[in-house]
Amino acid sequence: MDPSRLKVGLIGCGRMGRIYAEAFHTYPDCELVAIADAHAERRAEVGARFGVTALFPDAAAMLATVVPDLVSVVTPTRYIPPAVLACAAAGVRGIAAEKPILARLVDGDAMRAACRQHHVVFAGGNLQRAMPEVQEASGWIREGRLGPLEGACLRLGRETSGGGVQGLSILRLFAGAEVTRVLGWVDPPEAADNELDTCHVHGWLELSNGLRCLVVPETEGQRGLEIWGPDGLIRWNWGPPELFLGRDAAGKRIRRETTYRPYDYSEFGYLTGSLRSTIGALQSTATPPRLAISGEDLCIAVEIALALKVSARLGNVPVELPLADRSLALYPVPYRWLGGDATAYHDPDVAGRPLDP
Repeated sequence: MDPSRLKVGLIGCGRMGRIYAEAFHTYPDCELVAIADAHAERRAEVGARFGVTALFPDAAAMLATVVPDLVSVVTPTRYIPPAVLACAAAGVRGIAAEKPILARLVDGDAMRAACRQHHVVFAGGNLQRAMPEVQEASGWIREGRLGPLEGACLRLGRETSGGGVQGLSILRLFAGAEVTRVLGWVDPPEAADNELDTCHVHGWLELSNGLRCLVVPETEGQRGLEIWGPDGLIRWNWGPPELFLGRDAAGKRIRRETTYRPYDYSEFGYLTGSLRSTIGALQSTATPPRLAISGEDLCIAVEIALALKVSARLGNVPVELPLADRSLALYPVPYRWLGGDATAYHDPDVAGRPLDP
């Protein structure tokens, strides 16, 4: 082991976990030292590929032998909270968790409390909020290019706690504010009465700065988020945001060609922004740490998604955030909750980028 490099552990080395392993193997300031995965053949294969000999069947076995500086938890949702809690208690300095990070609000509360108690850098995973281009676009808003924000529109798919947390996280970043109240509907209406994340959600989000965001179901070619002010609009459609400034003679917004700043390790897509900001936070003495996407962000996004469904269940009445009932839950689809091993389903999005509309 090189003492100058961060020691990294990986919990889960399936489809997405392998991309994490490749990134950590590439970064000169990191050393992948341990892998935990319940699938013996898979962990042996990934270990051999990246020269890792400390291989374990689960997080407990790994932490009993080695306590890395940073652990990435890339497991199905069901196993994320116990892994985060175990890492925090063991003395891991930084924990990065994938999405959906939770089903039950109480689990999110426990993870956040444990990370605060043990002074852990609690980071999020492979989300577009962390994409350097998205972070750069948020700076345009802070600079006032759009003028005072006037409104936003967010388009969500059928998995609000899965893909939907992408847009909800970017909305909070762009708005620079928190969602304080929601009004929601679901389609089909009977889906409001269960805890499953398998329906279209639409409604309104009210933010702490007075901004209102319309939520509608996504359609073919219409995805993502738009946010605007009197001087311009930014559109995020699962990729580098587009900037519109000014209007033509007919009053139509003018799309401006945008050149983003280059960044290292772009071959890992928007995972780059997440991991590099997490590594930077561990290398920095800044308090609080600067994270492009945090575990806190992911917990909040799921709670917003759940609040929309609670509003629909109550007959489309406004619901305040944070939710008072912490026993509430929003369970993701079986593939996200239990993983491909249990469901015999494998996401074709092998590169960690969004699927085509």
